[in-house]
Amino acid sequence: MGREAPAMAVALLAALVASAAMFMLAGTASASPAEGIQPLSKIAVHRATVEMQPSAYVRATPSLLGEQGEDTEWVTVKFGWKEPSEDDWIGVFSPSEFNSSATCPNPWPAEEPYLCTAPIKYQFANYSANYIYWGKGSIRLQLINQRSDFSFALFTGGLSNPRLIAVSEPISFKNPKAPVFPRLAQGTSHDEMTVTWTSGYAIDEAYPFVEWGALVAGGVRHTARAPAGTLTFNRGSMCGEPARTVGWRDPGFIHTAFLRDLWPNKEYHYRIGHELPDGSVVWGKPYSFRAPPSPGQPSLQRVIVFGDMGKAERDGSNEYAAYQPGSLNTTDALIADLDNYDIVFHIGDMPYANGYISQWDQFTAQVAPITARKPYMVGSGNHERDWPDTAAFWDVMDSGGECGVPAETYYYYPAENRANFWYKVDYGMFRFCVGDSEHDWRVGTPQYDFIEHCLSTVDRKHQPWLIFATHRVLGYSSNAWYAGEGSFEEPEGRENLQRLWQKYRVDIAFFGHVHNYERTCPMYQSQCMTSEKTHYSGTMNGTIFVVAGGGGCHLSSYTTAIPKWSIYRDYDFGFVKLTAFNHSSLLFEYKKSSDSKVYDSFTIDRDYRDVLRCVHDSCFPTTLAT
Repeated sequence: MGREAPAMAVALLAALVASAAMFMLAGTASASPAEGIQPLSKIAVHRATVEMQPSAYVRATPSLLGEQGEDTEWVTVKFGWKEPSEDDWIGVFSPSEFNSSATCPNPWPAEEPYLCTAPIKYQFANYSANYIYWGKGSIRLQLINQRSDFSFALFTGGLSNPRLIAVSEPISFKNPKAPVFPRLAQGTSHDEMTVTWTSGYAIDEAYPFVEWGALVAGGVRHTARAPAGTLTFNRGSMCGEPARTVGWRDPGFIHTAFLRDLWPNKEYHYRIGHELPDGSVVWGKPYSFRAPPSPGQPSLQRVIVFGDMGKAERDGSNEYAAYQPGSLNTTDALIADLDNYDIVFHIGDMPYANGYISQWDQFTAQVAPITARKPYMVGSGNHERDWPDTAAFWDVMDSGGECGVPAETYYYYPAENRANFWYKVDYGMFRFCVGDSEHDWRVGTPQYDFIEHCLSTVDRKHQPWLIFATHRVLGYSSNAWYAGEGSFEEPEGRENLQRLWQKYRVDIAFFGHVHNYERTCPMYQSQCMTSEKTHYSGTMNGTIFVVAGGGGCHLSSYTTAIPKWSIYRDYDFGFVKLTAFNHSSLLFEYKKSSDSKVYDSFTIDRDYRDVLRCVHDSCFPTTLAT
């Protein structure tokens, strides 16, 4: 795949140095030296110069993409020049005009702003066999419709001292503004589904809507149109670099429509569209989904949970230090198994864009086969939210200056305040209380009040399965960094919440952030409450804590000494599946992304009286009066 890029030179402008330092520090819960390094951050954009060479060339075909309405296409790029080097690389830029001062914001911290934007992807030229020998090569790259045209540039000098020597003619999708990559999410109630998508159409250019209706044996009936609201954000919405500088790319427009009064478990069709001023409609692809079950409904219900997926490129581009090696495995495993689960919870750290906004488009495209068919509920992670002096709980720079804005805009979630990423989901026999570990959760805070209200208001005779989920480990993990701190958790993690988990009998608490899998025994106050490991029945005396952060980003190491409470650990990529068969029986399965086989599992069998039974720190007051 071409040699590893040299390290970014210390002589970068202060802004870029600060950004690079941020990526090295991100995600303290792993010992990996490549933790948090966005591959695009390796390119020293501020140091790029233009030295066009007569012998150098780049040509991309086809010049017109998406002629049949495709939103993803493969492009062949041919290139060469008379002095080939193993450091030469191809950058994909969008919009195509990237090397003029007119495209740079004002002011710009470089005297000669030959480049002021990072590419959306790159590949080393010697990825093509015999490039060094022949001085010419050919690679295939995958492009998605991102609302603008593309150009391909040949650089020499490596990533740390890039010199632009040739640029291709621009190529484009037939309709760059077309609506793409729908994302379903359950709304504020069980009978509401939201559809979110991206387009290039401003609200004064076209009216966004969703056409939808119920599916029956004879076809579609009750077709209706639901109008969509439109959001976007600009460079000024970003809190720091690189999101405000080289990582900025216009996000287009994000639309959300609300499909209401759904019948439980009924199949619906839908397609996104934009009505133009002349009355014609630009349509997206048709899809279908199954409406959520009503709260307490006794039907088969299957849930996927994981965190820290990241994104990867199917063409092999943007690779650095195996940044997110398992991302596509997890994605493909879930796509292949679409008919065997009902809803997905991705608990933080989604694309790891780290301030390179183009990567959010790439991520929505990667997971679109899932999100267009299943409600995809997201959580906030450090790589979405954290930036100093922005009201985040953690005063770190892990988001690359995004400070939560892209995550809060690209995806819908049923939070009362979208700036606070906590919410509840009632899904049949489940209640999910989703927390936001990037905001304060301690006693006396709004989030603590939300968590207690979410846990305390569920009717356990109808919704017996109570789940808590958040990004950082506020429970237990034998990750090496946590163990070195002596806490097996984030600082001040479980101290304020464990009484709530115990009092309200939370069955399972899920976390990400640590990139591996681990399951504990049912626990309270660092003690196992039972010696059983695979089949739990009767009264549950504690909460099972699960780290499911192996969605795709590089793996995190464990401590060598295994704590007594750690039942199963797996240093691999994977995800969890919960299956509720009825009000008394739950199956938990951990599957590897590589083969979708089950490597850890347990069952819970119990009745309502077992939930009510008094256990330590969960007993309600009683009276001797008769």
